[in-house]
Amino acid sequence: MNVLKVSGKSNPNSVAGALTGVVKENGNVELQAIGAGALNQAIKSIAIARGYVAPTGIDLVCVPAFIDVEINGEERTAIKLLVTAK
Repeated sequence: MNVLKVSGKSNPNSVAGALTGVVKENGNVELQAIGAGALNQAIKSIAIARGYVAPTGIDLVCVPAFIDVEINGEERTAIKLLVTAK
C-alpha cells in the first residue's frame, strides 16, 4: 500500500492532490501523521480530496488506526488514516 507521510507543515491542497492521484491509481492510500498539527493537515487533505473526486462519482472512506513507527532510532506512535475509494 502507498504511504503518504503528513507533517504539521504540509500543504493540505498538495497532499490532497497526491492522495487523489494515488487513490485513482490504486483504489486506496495510507496517510501517516504524528502529532496534532500533522493530523489536522491530513484530515483537511482528505476533505479537500473528497471534493476533487466526488463529481466523478467516487466517495472516499477514511478509517483511523494507531501504528508504531521508528524515527531516528526512536519508537513513536502515529495515526494512520486508511483512505479507500468507494
